[in-house]
Amino acid sequence: MNWRLASRLSVITLAILVIVVVTLAQNNKGLFLGASAAAGLQGSDLGGIAAPSFTLTDQNGTQVSLTQFRGRPVIVTFLYTHCPDQCPLTAERLYTALTNLGGDAAKVGVIAVSTDPKGDTADAAQKFTLQHNMQNYWHYLVGTQETLSPVWASYNVYAQGQQQSVDHTLAIYLIDKQGRQRSFFGGSTFDPAHVTNDLKILLKEK
Repeated sequence: MNWRLASRLSVITLAILVIVVVTLAQNNKGLFLGASAAAGLQGSDLGGIAAPSFTLTDQNGTQVSLTQFRGRPVIVTFLYTHCPDQCPLTAERLYTALTNLGGDAAKVGVIAVSTDPKGDTADAAQKFTLQHNMQNYWHYLVGTQETLSPVWASYNVYAQGQQQSVDHTLAIYLIDKQGRQRSFFGGSTFDPAHVTNDLKILLKEK
């Protein structure tokens, strides 16, 4: 066989293999995304990407890591205790979503990450927790600017202290048992029933 012809055939064969591999990869990704959408999740589909891990201290002085909840769905949200409106409303709606689950609420991890390093002391976090009946549900994580800001960045949360308040992104992430980001709710006006729906779906998954 002419060496030029052989070379051309090799290039064509390689190109075909690349196309096949790329097509299979896209199809597999599409299958996962399609399965996620078909599951009936009400929040914005996050595609199942790995949730960034972190370790911080909660309102009781206990170190809490996202990875310790592996095998359970997890809610991750971002709040501050002196917030006059949006954060209390978010806490109340999360409480409603969890009480809607009944006994299954104990199978869900709930994490609130502070967006106010200066104002959110452990005492303030405990008080806020009691005010909104979340003592049996969540870990309110506090810390310094240095320990909190990497968590904000990894979850695309903006947080900037003002004179009397904190301007921050309102975000609720639902993470599945495998540690993958699955569903997102923005703002404090989300429907608690939609969060309950998504948690029920994630609880049934392996």
